[in-house]
Amino acid sequence: MERSGTTLGALIRALRQRHGWTLRQMSEKVGIPLSTLAKVESDKLSLTYDKLQQLTTRLGMTMAEFLAQDESARGATGPVVTARRSLASDETSIRVETPNYDYQYLCADLREKRMVPILARIRAHDLGEFGELVHHQGEEFIYVLEGAITVHLQFYTPIVLRVGQGIYLDSTMGHAYVAKDCESALVLAVCSAEDAELDRELIQLVENELQDVTASREPPDD
Repeated sequence: MERSGTTLGALIRALRQRHGWTLRQMSEKVGIPLSTLAKVESDKLSLTYDKLQQLTTRLGMTMAEFLAQDESARGATGPVVTARRSLASDETSIRVETPNYDYQYLCADLREKRMVPILARIRAHDLGEFGELVHHQGEEFIYVLEGAITVHLQFYTPIVLRVGQGIYLDSTMGHAYVAKDCESALVLAVCSAEDAELDRELIQLVENELQDVTASREPPDD
């Protein structure tokens, strides 16, 4: 009986055979028990996302490269579905508050994401309040939900965005967002990168900002 679509087992088997590895050799390379790998190849067992990430990392591949490694193996019906999901709610969010911004990192229960969705309440009104332009890996999309913002970019003149407007940009370029003609603005930001640690990097940037604010408020030593 033929399957209607390519399975995870078929992808792993095709990759192993292309390299000329035995099941035992591949098991040693990826750190997954031989018995488990055999069951996955025969479609009697699947792998958790963490284990699949371990497999691709130890083989020096990204997840995207693994899923697209052989179009003929994948067939015409599309890639393997890993069935990951996370509902955006208070229970699955991480909130970080700073004097100039409130960040709500959505779907925080889902680790190793390639996209990081964030709701941000912007209170800073100029670059003096914001501080230095921010740089980080990847790309991002900003969409204004309430109020208006001025977008400052390293290589462009500032632009004002109002409700219903957005901008897509290269995050490695210096950038900053400040509220325009309103007490505060609410935006939805979606950041993306190949690095699965992007969400932690973004949170670390906010924590660094908080540390800088705290240090500036401490009284000088006598």
